[in-house]
This record gives sequence, structure tokens and C-alpha cells, in this order.
Amino acid sequence: MTKERLFLFDTTLRDGAQTSGVDFSVNEKVVVAELLERLGVDYVEGGYPGANPTDSEFFSEKRTRRATFTAFGMTKRAGRSAANDPGLQEILSASSDACCFVAKAWDYHVRVALGCSNEENLDSIHETVTAAVAAGKEAMIDCEHFFDGFKANPDYALDCARTAYQAGARWVVLCDTNGGTLPDEIFDIVTKVQEVVPGTHLGIHTHDDTGHAVANSLAAVDAGVRQIQGTLNGLGERCGNANLITLIPTLKLKPAFSDRFEIGVSDEQLKEITAISNAFDEILNRSPDRQAPYVGETAFATKAGIHASAILKDPQTYEHVTPESVGNHRRVLVSDQAGKSNLLGELARVGIDVDKADPCLDLLLAKVKEREAEGYAYEAADASFELLARRELGEVPRYFVVESFRVMVERRFNAIGDLVTVSEAVVKVDVDGETRMSVSEGNGPVNALDMALRKDLGKYQSAIDGLELIDYKVRILNGGTGAVTRVLIESQDTVTHRRWFTIGVSSNIVDASFQALVDSITFALMKSNVT
Repeated sequence: MTKERLFLFDTTLRDGAQTSGVDFSVNEKVVVAELLERLGVDYVEGGYPGANPTDSEFFSEKRTRRATFTAFGMTKRAGRSAANDPGLQEILSASSDACCFVAKAWDYHVRVALGCSNEENLDSIHETVTAAVAAGKEAMIDCEHFFDGFKANPDYALDCARTAYQAGARWVVLCDTNGGTLPDEIFDIVTKVQEVVPGTHLGIHTHDDTGHAVANSLAAVDAGVRQIQGTLNGLGERCGNANLITLIPTLKLKPAFSDRFEIGVSDEQLKEITAISNAFDEILNRSPDRQAPYVGETAFATKAGIHASAILKDPQTYEHVTPESVGNHRRVLVSDQAGKSNLLGELARVGIDVDKADPCLDLLLAKVKEREAEGYAYEAADASFELLARRELGEVPRYFVVESFRVMVERRFNAIGDLVTVSEAVVKVDVDGETRMSVSEGNGPVNALDMALRKDLGKYQSAIDGLELIDYKVRILNGGTGAVTRVLIESQDTVTHRRWFTIGVSSNIVDASFQALVDSITFALMKSNVT
């Protein structure tokens, strides 16, 4: 039997960006878009061109290779034509493949929020979709507050969906904007909507205010929708959106869905979902949810006792899916074979080909586990992981050796009486047996260290001319003033536009930062193929 296709629509960079405390930079959006490409979603909604400088810059060029790059916006304003609506025209002119427009589907909101008539709102929906199609864009309408609107005035909510579809919208997305609808209500309402819009053109967008966002999305699929909207790790305003990191394995691994549907995520991509989830949390500078379904650190953990005894005999006794299928691993002391399999997968992903019988693998695995116990998190620091692996395999030259470094921070009044803080760093490195000492000032100790370290590397200097530090994140791993600190640094080569992440861990924040800086420069030299 031919399976039906479900389409995954990620709105992390738009709806997820409305999360309190989350503010993506352009560079972070680029990195997240690459994670989504790696995962295999069908649509990446990047934000709202024209709403802020970050989103406008992000849409200055197409940011995806395979996924449909989607711009978000509002339908045209009542009382003017589509051609005379600057906001709409900016969205249509963005470097995107598709446009997703939010439209009011609850007559109460049409009256209160838009201040126009129901008929004017329908006209806005129709003209907006028509304009998007004429501009060569794939058009979508997010029917905001659809389920509450349907409960209040089903005829008008259906009119909104019908108008969008008849105007040429590829997808009419039913939004549970307030997040208060329950799965049985979702199923019943979606079933009725298909009287005016076929399920092959319907999408679902749910919020998690009752803890049912994933369940509501699955209920909508059962009822007939074929596009699912969600975010990485359930990011989103208030209580979050439907979590794609939970939905994707369920759709792939549970026969109730996998027997009937297929998605654009391959089995190999599914094995990366744990690493992708953890990497995204590192970008947000927050700790991963240890009990997250499928990908959490304890998702396949079993404590000693009858459960552990049973799982040793047959893992299926206490596992609903195999942890390897989602890139996770069993946390029972059996053997390190599963750990080695994960390690081989990570090595292959970063381009290191090694025989699984190579004894260096056992040493590397032990080193990784030792480092992770100290606080390192290599899921979000591919460059540091690759360097660690290649060092253990004897593949990284010793370009330079840091003999010592010193940082001074001085707070004083300057010549005009302003209180200023000045940082100065001194770094001594050995390059080919010759000691080189560099001194630099910076706007902070890490900036001063970065400048001093890169100031004079002798014959390697030209290989790092395009290197720049573009992001810096700090996380305290335990409490107290002597806490262990993890530093994650994002670097970029301005010539090749390659970006990479490196990591350092220490009870001294400057030392942790310096570790990450040294890894960053070493990685740049290694990738430049200098001898």
C-alpha cells in the first residue's frame, strides 16, 4: 500500500523566537537553519521580513538548500489593495520560496483586533493569496484562533479556510493559538473542515498550554491534515509549540503512523535527532531537558534492580523503541559497544573514517566519557570533538604550543574622569621552537586573549587572517563562586564562510575561554591545510 506523505513545517525561527528570553542573532538563525536542514524538515519558516532588522537581513538571501524557505507575514490591511500594502510587498520581495500569512479566523478578533468587517477580512485573505501566487510564491494561510473561532462561529471560520483554499493557497493551516483545545475537539473540528478544504491542503499548528500540543497534532493527522507545524524542543511563547523532536520519532517509529505515512526524515537523519536537540539547547545556552522523550539523557536510563536485570536480558522489556534509532543510548552498565557505535557515527559525520577494530577507538571513547563527566558537551562543539578525535588518532600536527598566558583587568578613571575597565592579555607561544610573545588590549579579558593569541603565529599567520569570533556563551555547571564553567565559542572564516563551535571547561572562566580559543585557531589551521 502506498503511504501518504506528511510535510513537516518548522517555525522555530519565527514562532519559537517569541519565547521569553530568546533573541536570535542572524548568525544563530543561520546555524539553526542548518540544523533543520540536517534534520530533514520540509519547510523552514525564518521569520517576518520587515518586522525587525534581524529578520530583514536573514531574508536578504535564501538560507536553505533543500527545505522550502518560508517568510511569515500578515494578510493585507483592509481598505487598501495588495499592491499598495508596503508590509505585504516586503514579504513578497523577500528571498523566500514560500510565504505564510496569518489571518484572523475568529470573528471576535476580526472586530476587536482588525477593526474591520468579516467580509473585508475575507477579501484580505483572498487578495493576499492571489498576490503571493502571482509573485511565484507557494502561498499558505495560518488561520489564527481557528478552533476557538470555529466554536464561536463555525460558518465564518469555515469561510476563512474556504476563501484561502479557493484563492490558491497550497496550505490552509488550522491554528490552536490559545492552546486550550483538546485532542477529541481537534479531531472533530478537522473532520468538519474537510467539507470545504481537502486534507491534502490542511495543516495543524498547536500550542502546549494544556500539555497536549503533540497529542493535538497527532489527532489532527488522524483526522486528515497533512502538514504539521512545530518547533525544535517545543520552543515557543507561553508554554511552547508542538515539539518536532518528539513528533518526528513518533511518526517514524510508531506503526499507527509509520504504517500509513512517510515523512522527509530518513532513518539516518533520525539517528541524529538527539545530537540536533542538544546542539539547539547549546545555541540557546540552556540545559537540555534530561527527561525529554526520545532524546533526553534519562530517556533510556534504568536504575539497578529488577528493571536493570530484565533490560540486560532483553532491552525490549523496558524500551518502547531502540535508543540507537534516535541517536540516544541505553544507560545500563552492559558494555560500551553501543557507545562505540555512537562514536563511529559521530566520526563518520565529521568526515573521519576509522576501522571499528582500531584500538584507538577505545581510548577515544574513554577520553570522551571522561571529558563529558567533567562538563564538556561535544554535541554542540563539532570542531572540538573533531580535534579531540584526530589528536587521539594522531592526525593533528602541533602547530604551536602555548607556554603561558596572563590577563590583567584594571578598573580606573581615564584622563577625562570617566570610570573605565581595561583588559590586557599577554600570551607566549612556541612556533617551530621559537618563542613569540604578544600583548593586546581588549574590551574584556576574553577579547584581549583572543587578539593576543592571534597576533603573531609566525608562518601560520596568513591562514587565520579571516578568522573572527562571532559568538560567546557561558554556562555555570554547578553552584558557588568556584563553579565549573562551560564556554562555547562560535567562530567564522570570513573568506570561506565556514563556521564552527569549540568548547572549554574549567573552574576558571578565563581558562575555559582560552581552551575554546586555542581549539578554534587550531581547527582553522587544520582546515586550511597548512603544513
